[in-house]
Amino acid sequence: MAETEIEADRVDLDLFGQPMTAIRDPRGRPCFAKSKENQMLVMTLRARNWTHGQIASFMGCDEKTLRKHFSRELEHGALFMEGIAMQALVRKMQEGHVGATKEVLSITRPSVAPMTTAKPRVPQPVGKKALAGEEARQPPPSWGDLLN
Repeated sequence: MAETEIEADRVDLDLFGQPMTAIRDPRGRPCFAKSKENQMLVMTLRARNWTHGQIASFMGCDEKTLRKHFSRELEHGALFMEGIAMQALVRKMQEGHVGATKEVLSITRPSVAPMTTAKPRVPQPVGKKALAGEEARQPPPSWGDLLN
């Protein structure tokens, strides 16, 4: 039992008898942390047509870092925001909100043009080539004697 107690209390020591710790280099710039809040912020700003430089400066990072971590959000930010808005509308519609229901239906239904009275069709004038083709299809009346 004494050996297992020693094993449990055993800590790796360095050459000087100090406990060994993980090496962490404090030098250099800290890593950029991507989060859900940052993603939403980038999508929102991109949907408002902010440039990459404006977004990077607002977030306090380089443009290259912004493109590295948020390429999807930068490219499709407006589309993502529209999808999120549609999800929220549908959720409200399912809860029974009439205004949300009307809005979802107006978005999803194709716009129907008002019925108009049908105009009478005016026959199109026949061109020279069409007339010549029609004449070629109809044999002259004198051909009947030749074929009999």
